[in-house]
Amino acid sequence: MKILIIDDQELVVISLEKCLVDLGYEVISSNTISDGIEKYDLNTPDLVIADINMPFSDTSSFSNNNESSQNATNGLEIAKHIKITRGHTTPVMILSGNTDEDTIVKGFDLGVDDYMKKPLSLSEIGARVKRLIGAGEKISANTKKNQIIQNNCIGVVIPCYNEELRLLSDEFRSFVNSNLGYHLCFVNDGSKDKTLEVLEKLREGNEDHISIFDCEKNGGKAEAVRLGMLHLAKQDQFNYIGFLDADLSTDFEDFHDLANTISISNFKIVSGSRMTRMGADITKESARAIISKIINFIIRKTIGMEFNDTQCGAKIMSKDVIENTFQVKFLTKWLFDVEIFMRMKKIYGDEETKKLVCEQPLKRWIHADGSKLSFKDSLKIVFQIGQIAIHYR
Repeated sequence: MKILIIDDQELVVISLEKCLVDLGYEVISSNTISDGIEKYDLNTPDLVIADINMPFSDTSSFSNNNESSQNATNGLEIAKHIKITRGHTTPVMILSGNTDEDTIVKGFDLGVDDYMKKPLSLSEIGARVKRLIGAGEKISANTKKNQIIQNNCIGVVIPCYNEELRLLSDEFRSFVNSNLGYHLCFVNDGSKDKTLEVLEKLREGNEDHISIFDCEKNGGKAEAVRLGMLHLAKQDQFNYIGFLDADLSTDFEDFHDLANTISISNFKIVSGSRMTRMGADITKESARAIISKIINFIIRKTIGMEFNDTQCGAKIMSKDVIENTFQVKFLTKWLFDVEIFMRMKKIYGDEETKKLVCEQPLKRWIHADGSKLSFKDSLKIVFQIGQIAIHYR
């Protein structure tokens, strides 16, 4: 039996293809509605699985999450073509994060046979496919439970410099195996140890969800993050892109919460905050905590925003922010977070920037041994804040 998948997000297509092929189905894929219609007419599949928020034809956009309303239900065009134009009874399944009631009703009015709302497990998708067209030629031995396709596809940049002994490979591997809408891009920032070898081993078997951006020379965290963010932003499939520290001092559960917040709001940046609060596990060295408070106070006065923790290494943002604020190299190696906000204020204005940035408290943050930022560096930061204030004003 033959299944046609129509979805413009590569991570979704790859995950569905693997699952359905393992179940014994033949799979054809397309990333636009127009191409999908052509492949349907050419291949006459037994089932079509389509997303709703799809481009009708090939497009090139730096910020595909700002999709125009006229394209918001393009995925239903395939159902219209099959059920009305061609008059076929071929089952059509919609797999989408679009939960608008009118859209769902319109889909069923067009003859859609099943509407699956993301997030959704591969096991459930396989069961629904079997219900509609019968079992495939074999029983999958590879599809695991709790492998979830999320509402959005999210890229995560993880800068690495001499992280050979700190990289928690099992945690990264476990996360991408369960969360199929995420892609981790490790930026090797000219490491002098065996970090690159560790990353290459980590990527084995996870090539679709893990990539390596290798910098021959060490340029500092700011440049590593900047290059990684611009690299991922070139790919249309990502709705949002963020960054995390390699030591996972902020864990994936908290980062996923940041992603959920930005996806249901009008914020352009959602930043983690290591604020001590009831119910949270926030651990810092006492001396480091005192210095951080002093630096944060100076930063708040510099950016003119009541931001408690600009330097938290967990942030997620829309692609237009990357386009507007990451093109030019940052002045400093450690305070690029402050520079992002200063650049946003120049673009959107003071008051609008405050509305577009959200600071979200983390449930867990632990200072990990081996931090590259020494107390001496902390003193240098005060001078660098002054440089930033003069440059951007």
